[in-house]
Amino acid sequence: MNRLLTACIAWLLLAGLARAQQAPAAVNLAEAVIVYDEGDAPLVKHMAQVLADDIERVSGMRPAVSGNSRLSGKAGGKVMLSTVKRSGQHRELKGAWERYAIDTKDGSLCITGSDSRGLAYGVFHVSEAIGVSPWYWFADVPVDKGNKRVFSYSENFVSPSPSVKYRGIFINDEDWGLKTWAAQNFEKELGDIGPKTYDRVCELILRLKGNMLAPAMHSCTGAFYSHPGSQQMTDKWGIMITTSHCEPLLFNNAALSEWDKARDGEWNYETNSETILKKLDDRIRETAQYDNIYTMGMRGLHDEAMKGSTDPTDRARTLEKVFAKQRSILERYKGRKAERLPQIFVPYKETLDIYDAGLRVPDDITLVWPDDNYGYMKRVSNAEEQRRGGHSGVYYHISYLGTPHDNLWIATTSPMLMYEELLKAYTAGADRYWLLNVGDIKPMEIETQQFLDMAYDFKRFSYENVNSYQAEFLASLFANDNAPASALKSQFQFILDNYYRLAWERKPEFMGYEMEWDSNENNRLHDTDFSFQTGTAQKRLTDYQDICFAYDAIERGLSPEQRPALFEMLGYAVHSACQMNRKFLYAQANHETGNAVYAELSRDANRQIEQLRERYNSLLDGKWNQMISEVPPGYTAKYHLMPELTDQPTSAYRLPDSQRHPEFRHKIDLASLAVSEPFRLLDGIGTDWKALQMGQPLNFNSSGHVDIPLPAMTAAADSVSLCISVVPMWPVAYDRSNRFSVSADNGKAEVCENVFKEWGPEWKLQVLENRKEFVVTLPLDKARRDHFITLSIIDPGQIIQKISYQ
Repeated sequence: MNRLLTACIAWLLLAGLARAQQAPAAVNLAEAVIVYDEGDAPLVKHMAQVLADDIERVSGMRPAVSGNSRLSGKAGGKVMLSTVKRSGQHRELKGAWERYAIDTKDGSLCITGSDSRGLAYGVFHVSEAIGVSPWYWFADVPVDKGNKRVFSYSENFVSPSPSVKYRGIFINDEDWGLKTWAAQNFEKELGDIGPKTYDRVCELILRLKGNMLAPAMHSCTGAFYSHPGSQQMTDKWGIMITTSHCEPLLFNNAALSEWDKARDGEWNYETNSETILKKLDDRIRETAQYDNIYTMGMRGLHDEAMKGSTDPTDRARTLEKVFAKQRSILERYKGRKAERLPQIFVPYKETLDIYDAGLRVPDDITLVWPDDNYGYMKRVSNAEEQRRGGHSGVYYHISYLGTPHDNLWIATTSPMLMYEELLKAYTAGADRYWLLNVGDIKPMEIETQQFLDMAYDFKRFSYENVNSYQAEFLASLFANDNAPASALKSQFQFILDNYYRLAWERKPEFMGYEMEWDSNENNRLHDTDFSFQTGTAQKRLTDYQDICFAYDAIERGLSPEQRPALFEMLGYAVHSACQMNRKFLYAQANHETGNAVYAELSRDANRQIEQLRERYNSLLDGKWNQMISEVPPGYTAKYHLMPELTDQPTSAYRLPDSQRHPEFRHKIDLASLAVSEPFRLLDGIGTDWKALQMGQPLNFNSSGHVDIPLPAMTAAADSVSLCISVVPMWPVAYDRSNRFSVSADNGKAEVCENVFKEWGPEWKLQVLENRKEFVVTLPLDKARRDHFITLSIIDPGQIIQKISYQ
């Protein structure tokens, strides 16, 4: 009897467990009632309407929305939105930052946030699941109308907190894109970037699980706070305002409405501190009700250096006084100790020299390390800085205006480079603040998506998967019955690998080989370093043609509704890069031969660039008209100009020898190497898209070597000449360097060290070319039949991208 009773109890327990593990009853979102608590945060109420909008976009039916959480649902049940403070559910979320939980139970879908933004991310999790992309408006990705999940939604999920606390974008150098589009198209009545534009921008940021915006701040644009509704729009979406490195305490001194030298005097703290502090005081008083992130310290007007003493030590003492005054202002109007308010200090350009001169930055302020404007991190936190209470962050560029060359047109930063550089920063504690300079946002959508996805969940990414991330993302957006995601992924991977690889060798904007604000010789357009004699020029033209053909094939297979989005996100960039290369390479062929056919091909490419721009601006009845008002001329670029053409051969445009590169007859196939830790082969970076990483950059105890055979060297050879090309990264700390050693046949090692100074000629060439080359000649052991070289680690993290020899 006892055995029978025990068996029955066990059966009942197992049956109950089985029922508990069954999928919860699904909710028909199209017929549900969305309910929230009227006492919850304003963003929760707003998100109830946003979710209703998204459900209607997919199903064609709009759910009812009610602030009465006790309201009974219709046939579809209820969707309940709340923060944990109001609902009391999911206690594990209490006190957490931007987490959410999704539960399906008792005929209801419950979305609970640890805070209001966490709740918003939960709502957008559901929106994406039913077929509404974050880019549904800003890149016109079609909504998946009739997606089955909208009529039968079931999920149980709890999110972790984001990897990085503050995550967002900086709209910058907007003169030829977002400003012209807003002023002449989207906000004609205002004639500027204003509340209507920021409404759309902040929606996009929140859908991408970001939480901050650095608004446009060039003098061509009205200052953010000059349009009263702009801050209200950002607050409506729960987006915090941050500002760039040169905008202290939310104050944009580049705008005449904010700071006019004729009215306000010099922007010089040493001589005009009273006026400057009054401006900052007024700004914080006006904005104290909002959650913002405050840039501390000061630079000159716009992107200029500090006025006053040029001695870094004197400047450091001045900035320390500025910090104290600024923190006093914050405490006066925010009603909290400065230590409890989010503040950043960005050691950008000359301010890094001031920091290194002994600047004392209060411990709670976040140090935001910048890249060098071209994707290479200049510094990450050392062991002492990693102990700071304010942690550290990153200011990263995929768009830049400035010397040695503007990079404003299309995004070409390798996904692997972005990951590798941000990994260094994150490993060194940069988990507090990540800001991406996105230019005009368009046409840089997929790079923006990757950056914010990394900031939200960095652990999703690895050396093994980052190079395939963008292809998978595009395939997920554009898969259809005729083109399954798996097939599209391989096609997108082919296009993206070659698009980024070709730009790694030379960005489309850099194909004129000019450097303005430099010598007269460097300041003019030149022919390229690609050769029609050796075939590298023809190969480049063919490679571009191949990815254009591949793109066109994908576009033809899409529905008419999908095509605009793909052109905006990928097609414009791929085809434009091709035509810019055709323009300069065929001009070079014309210079070398005097052949009029090549001249006409160059002119044709220039016409094609304009036609692509016109196609972009006319999409969807002109929705994006003036977003690409012209190929951005910037301040330090001439690539947008037509090169001069000739009717006879000439060497007048020949590239200076200082920009030409050695190339030896035999090349080592890095992809064929069998390596083990601490060495690693990286996909998606380097001249041939496969590179050798020599240890992890922050593992200072890393050591080891790798032997590489030289099969082309004969037994009779007594020496070997090597050209070793490395990725031109910065040392990870001021007391580190970029060194490795190379030897041949166990002979004496030669140390290769990449020493450069920012703004110097070596650095300029390296960032324009993504390479630094070492040419060395080493003796060989004539007693050996098979020769080899040995690469050894000195400073871990060096990346070898190409080795040729003879």
